[in-house]
Amino acid sequence: MNKMLASSAVLAFAALSAPAFAADDAHGFVRAELGTTYLTLEGEEGDDNSYSLRGGYFFNKNIGVEGFYTSYGSDAENGVSVDVDGIGLGVVGKTHFGTDADTGFFLQGRAGAVRVNTDFAVSGLGRASEKKTKPYIGVGAGYDFTPAFGLSLNYDYTKPNAFDTDMKLETFTFGGEFRF
Repeated sequence: MNKMLASSAVLAFAALSAPAFAADDAHGFVRAELGTTYLTLEGEEGDDNSYSLRGGYFFNKNIGVEGFYTSYGSDAENGVSVDVDGIGLGVVGKTHFGTDADTGFFLQGRAGAVRVNTDFAVSGLGRASEKKTKPYIGVGAGYDFTPAFGLSLNYDYTKPNAFDTDMKLETFTFGGEFRF
């Protein structure tokens, strides 16, 4: 299933980006984010450090696509441990405030699908793993210091409901983005 998701992502990216390569404001980007994910599982809460590596392509100064890997972290409580990560593909929207279209303060939104891998381990009973594809949404605010570099604060949300549980992931990160 991962091969099918990766193949679909590559084909979608190629199909959507082909006409946009000639646009003046078009550019690629890579972003690294570090932060904390808050995991809520059947009413129990936990948190852990998380990171995300993202990359993509803006067709113009406002609309783009992204692919990413996120390690949401792990948590252990009362003999139950959970380790969660995911890969995803989505769209990104960004708008700057001010006179320069490439620098200054900005707001950003993102949405798409993430393939979440959840590993559960119960002390004395064993381990199980499940993968589900679910929607994600996110927002960010930041400052672009140059047309090629900016920093942002971000929030992402997804609800993987692994193993038919009530599970949600809320991730708060600090990110740095390089554009080329």
